[in-house]
Amino acid sequence: MARALQSLLLLSATLLLAQTFYAEAATCTDCFIHSRAAYYPSSDENGTDTGRCGYGSFGATLNGGDVSAVSDLYRDGVGCGACYQVRCTNSKFCSDKGVTVVITDHGSSHNTDFILSRGAFGRLAQTAASAASLLALGVVDIEYRRVSCTYPNKNITIKIDENSDYPYYLGFVIWYQQGRRDITAVQLCEAKNHACKLLDRSNGAVWTTNSPPSGPLSLRMLFSDEDGDERWVVPVNNIPNDWKAGQTHDTGVQVSS
Repeated sequence: MARALQSLLLLSATLLLAQTFYAEAATCTDCFIHSRAAYYPSSDENGTDTGRCGYGSFGATLNGGDVSAVSDLYRDGVGCGACYQVRCTNSKFCSDKGVTVVITDHGSSHNTDFILSRGAFGRLAQTAASAASLLALGVVDIEYRRVSCTYPNKNITIKIDENSDYPYYLGFVIWYQQGRRDITAVQLCEAKNHACKLLDRSNGAVWTTNSPPSGPLSLRMLFSDEDGDERWVVPVNNIPNDWKAGQTHDTGVQVSS
């Protein structure tokens, strides 16, 4: 009887340990996920200036050109600006650290989650010779995880879209998104009376509105994490009342993890 009770207690402890392990694994935000990656079939080391996130030429050289298109991680544009650590799993060629890339485009190839810039793909390797071998393969098995975006000495910046038409239509893209949260909503407010208007995500990191508020404008950005925690970030610098297409405006704020 005592032996049976001991066995039952041991079984219960084992099941509890297994449940705890799987629960932690299911909620692990730093765990690596297995997938595959390819690279842009171009001689250019950088990314593309026609990416779906709307960054334009800025997106080709963002993060030193270490950028990527993604498939499911694009999430209808919400994934634009997110950073991921990507490392390939072939121990013969690949480094342990891999490369950190910023999402600037949408796309897939050969059942991949990532299409890296050529330079970023090469930086998966241990050496220059290994990089040549990886590039020859074209597609590699990888593991990836989301990491915090950091841009030393850079504040979040907005670039007013070239198609903006003062004072009737305003569109802008958000540069240097920081931390590990998504920007899920943006409001534009009149700085004097604080009347706010919710903007539309037209594509990727581009936010637009017809009939924008007048006067100096205050921006509000909603940062959300995967656990549902949300917080509004209000830049210290306003958009001037005489904004023009093509201008860039430093918001004066940085966002930590």
